[in-house]
Amino acid sequence: MKKPEKMKSSDITPESVFMMKRRNLLKLLGVGATGLVVSSAVKADIFSWFSDDKPAAPKIMLKELKFIKPKAYQADLALTPENKVTGYNNFYEFGLSKSDPAENAHTMKTDEWTVSIEGEVNRPMTLNLDDIRNKFSLEERIYRMRCVEAWSMVIPWIGFPLASLLSLVEPNSRAKYVAFETLYSPKEMPGQESRFIGGGLQYPYVEGLRLDEAMNPLAFMATGVYGKELPNQNGAPIRLVVPWKYGFKGIKSIVKIRLTESIPPTTWNLSAPNEYGFYANVNPNVDHPRWSQATERFIGSGGLGQVTRQPTLPFNGYSEQVASLYDGMDLRRYF
Repeated sequence: MKKPEKMKSSDITPESVFMMKRRNLLKLLGVGATGLVVSSAVKADIFSWFSDDKPAAPKIMLKELKFIKPKAYQADLALTPENKVTGYNNFYEFGLSKSDPAENAHTMKTDEWTVSIEGEVNRPMTLNLDDIRNKFSLEERIYRMRCVEAWSMVIPWIGFPLASLLSLVEPNSRAKYVAFETLYSPKEMPGQESRFIGGGLQYPYVEGLRLDEAMNPLAFMATGVYGKELPNQNGAPIRLVVPWKYGFKGIKSIVKIRLTESIPPTTWNLSAPNEYGFYANVNPNVDHPRWSQATERFIGSGGLGQVTRQPTLPFNGYSEQVASLYDGMDLRRYF
């Protein structure tokens, strides 16, 4: 009888990966016959953040940033505490639970990061982090953030206008849309290769805006939050923030931006087009097929019993700045 080969240490699944897969598998067992996470993982699992039944996230020191505070963007709003902004996230590349990104995203390496900007532009370029730091002055903007799951936060982002970046590459006359792409690295982002961790979405994560949306002064490229560099779980080292749209439009950990003549694919629209449209503007009058969007749960400084239920504002409260972008459009059809 042939003696079995000795198992190498590299063949053994790390305990952290096994436990993450186990947690997410248990969640997926409640999904319908298709096995897709789309119908369950987007539920507003707000109280899971307050559970004590989760390991502590790794402590990572983040660099303090220098920035200005333009008065126009210093909104008089109650901020969501920093530990909730960094501890309650959707970033399926690192797991389906809200606490998974904070626990697992330290596996992503950002030191040698680059962002390429290409497509329908006169000056395509690739920028590293030093280029980004040297070319753009940082500012703090306090924005509302509304998740499609009907919860919300108020977050002090640090970064620069997306329009400043796009102006560098000089969009040509054929440019009508801006497509974004997240890092694709399954070794660093295990959800990209395991449906039990990443929910079976198509990866890398992709998003898009119309060019006029991207050039709107509110559209923002964030490189920090709460005065410091972005934590990995919040989309380090650079992410998109479009505060009048649902949070899934705010693509994280961007490595590629491409200007296109035609409308680009977007991850959630590919997965469930009847639930997640290309525009994804916050609209209290257009419900998600499985829940109302008329109200939201604001995650503030309180505990389990102090999550505030409040009305959802059209365009998340930014109608004055962005409603004109959609004049004449049927916002039920173009949701």
